[in-house]
Amino acid sequence: IAEASSKITGLNDITLNLIAAIATLILGLLIGRFLSNLVKKLLHELELDRILREKARIKLPLTQLITSIIKYVIYTIAILLALNQLGLRSFILNAILTIIVVLLIIFMMLSLKDFIPNFTGGLFLYQKRSINPGDVIKINNIEGEILNITLLETKLRTKNNEIVYIPNSVLTKNVVVKKSKR
Repeated sequence: IAEASSKITGLNDITLNLIAAIATLILGLLIGRFLSNLVKKLLHELELDRILREKARIKLPLTQLITSIIKYVIYTIAILLALNQLGLRSFILNAILTIIVVLLIIFMMLSLKDFIPNFTGGLFLYQKRSINPGDVIKINNIEGEILNITLLETKLRTKNNEIVYIPNSVLTKNVVVKKSKR
């Protein structure tokens, strides 16, 4: 009787673990989909892709990339939790996941290393309003009339009618001489 009772208890434990693993997977899929849709709506409202396309001249569907990364990271976490619930998670799987996460972080840091300083420089220029379209400025031996100031760069027309794009981080880190207004 004791042996039959321990088999039933073992069977109940396996069944409970299987149900918990399935519930974890379903919950992970729902959370992954919900968060990716939420981030997609947020980035769409911020018009990230349009800003990157028009201002930074980057034709990369960053909204889709970010939402996909979020969704699949949550899916992976849900799968790992479900495997852990079943007692099947292994050191190799953890190592692979760690390597993927580290590579994603390195990729994101490298892709944003120029974007962030130029973006913050653009915000600083908008806030200070020290230079405006129509002003003639000189920076690093480049002199010209400001045609447009965006969040990432400032567009100048030189005396030779050349169009020069200056990253906003350069404007905030160097001395800008404001000559006059045309």
